Amino acid sequence: MTTSPVEEAAALRAQLLKWAEAYFERDAPVVPDADYDQALRRLEALERAFPDLVAPDSPTQRVGSAPLSEFQSVEHRLPMLSLDNAFSSDDMDDFHRRVTERLGDSAVTYCCEPKLDGVAVSIVYEQGSLVLAATRGDGTRGENITANVRTISNVPLTLSGEGVPPYLEVRGEVVIPRDAFERMNAQARAADGKVFVNPRNAAAGSLRQLDSRITARRPLAFTAYSVGAVEGDLPGTHHAILQRLRDWGLPISDYMQTVSGIAACDDYYQALARQRDELPVDIDGIVFKVNGMAEQEKLGFVSRAPRWAIARKFPAQEVSTQLLGVDFQVGRTGAITPVARLQPVFVGGVTVSNATLHNADEIERLGVQVGDTVVVRRAGDVIPQIVSVMESPSSDLTPRRERIVFPDHCPDCGSDVAREEGEAVIRCMGGMACGAQLKAVIRHFASRKAMDIEGLGDKLIDQLVDDGLVGSVADIFRLSQEQLAALERMGDKSSENLLASIDQSRSTSLPKFIYALGIREVGEATARALANHFLELDALLAASSDVLEGVDDVGPIVARHIRGFVGDDRNKRVIADLLALGVNWPPVTVASGKGPLAGTTWVVTGKLESMSRGDAEQRLRSLGAKTASSVSAKTSTVLAGPGAGSKRKKAEELGISIVDEPEWLTMLEELE
Repeated sequence: MTTSPVEEAAALRAQLLKWAEAYFERDAPVVPDADYDQALRRLEALERAFPDLVAPDSPTQRVGSAPLSEFQSVEHRLPMLSLDNAFSSDDMDDFHRRVTERLGDSAVTYCCEPKLDGVAVSIVYEQGSLVLAATRGDGTRGENITANVRTISNVPLTLSGEGVPPYLEVRGEVVIPRDAFERMNAQARAADGKVFVNPRNAAAGSLRQLDSRITARRPLAFTAYSVGAVEGDLPGTHHAILQRLRDWGLPISDYMQTVSGIAACDDYYQALARQRDELPVDIDGIVFKVNGMAEQEKLGFVSRAPRWAIARKFPAQEVSTQLLGVDFQVGRTGAITPVARLQPVFVGGVTVSNATLHNADEIERLGVQVGDTVVVRRAGDVIPQIVSVMESPSSDLTPRRERIVFPDHCPDCGSDVAREEGEAVIRCMGGMACGAQLKAVIRHFASRKAMDIEGLGDKLIDQLVDDGLVGSVADIFRLSQEQLAALERMGDKSSENLLASIDQSRSTSLPKFIYALGIREVGEATARALANHFLELDALLAASSDVLEGVDDVGPIVARHIRGFVGDDRNKRVIADLLALGVNWPPVTVASGKGPLAGTTWVVTGKLESMSRGDAEQRLRSLGAKTASSVSAKTSTVLAGPGAGSKRKKAEELGISIVDEPEWLTMLEELE
């Protein structure tokens, strides 16, 4: 049945108002932001096409929602308006065109700031003292949250410096940094308390506590992004005003920049999009504001947004879609992972049709079943995952739900499965007799950071295992040109190149060989620590758990995994075969201790601009330092690039020296 524009607009208004109530008033969103934005854009399009449909209470005419009755209502001297959104470079071009046409000047300077994904608040200072704080509310009136905002550690109760106006309204965003959010949720799980879906919800819920002592325990942070009503003089540009706020003690974004022209705005947007997943707080886009205050005044406002600013959204990291079914995949350690088959959906810049469900405990926590409408999240290069289940209205059209049942036997080889005590993961007990595990083991063994066998890709590995040519990683070194050339898509030249790469990989290093074996929990850094400690493979293979725990980066769990691996007769045979087939390495040389950094232990974390973390660690070791993968009391210094999270926090708690990349590069110039 065809729906008329009147009916569709009415349905959209009702749906958006329901979603807004959950988002703004209960701090419990029921749909991802992308779903809300899509519905709002559709309603805006209908109202443009049919102006008679515009109603005063339409979500297109509103900023947020009414203040909660539990809080005293506060009227904003100047309305706290929302921003129009841009979703593409074309939208930005249209915005720039409108700005330049109204100003009569094509040379426009914009101030660019990350759009923090938190809660907008207004803070009023009189004679430099904090006297009032309020939420945005419906843009005209908000909730009085003064007592709660006073507990936020980076909000100054008294402004310092010269020239503070007698009356100053500062506007900004309250957020919870990512690391603090994870710690808060971990503590809540341990205490069987409330676990928040995301930092934005947690920040909103924290600000709306009737008991400010609860708010004080939440790791909130404030960032100023503008001013409202002011009695007194301020600079003539938005950028200079924010710098003045910083001078008075208010925090502003470290990533703020001014640029000239719309092309430079796009460059800024792309640069921040690349850094998005490494930032300490969640952002969902970039806000671009005409920098000149006189120009802002000339451009003015529309009903609920300024004409001089726009928010360009990043591709949604969370969207909703339907769970069609669940497949079970087997990894190299035998872990059986449930993988959701989804109705394909565009999220995080790519089309996603599969997402991880992690394990049985996660399925139970989510309460997810086949047929549910689910929220899928993809951030950066992280594997997409289901983060929540949406409530679906009951109707004859609602899909039938089916429980997700883990297999009793390995879906690949039919072996028994088991769940080790204290683990959430269910594992296949088939070992390398399981084809899926064997393929994953070979992929790891041949990877660049392990044996680095170029040309041994996933499809070729599948063929080699399925055709029975490779039954262990040692069989790779027994392959002949005739066997390889006979495979699909492999000719004489391809097989010659692969054999040359296999032969070249025989010469490796002990750390790489240890890493290539694929022992659980033994990554590159731990493999290097083991090699440097034992110097010879035989000594490592013979080491007891107590001896292993004496190695940097090795605790009881890792020691147990190492002993379990080297104690397995099948693994012993594979290692012996590899050595018999010519895999070799030069003697391990340990730093003499005479370098300028001898006696120090470094941890490299975050993303460096000048080189990879691996290259940075190698430079440190060449100067006599030890490198480790985790921060402990033994750590001397942490080299922290952008995105350094829990490791930097732990270093701060332990009082360990932290250097950033520019400081480190300067140090290298002096030492090398």
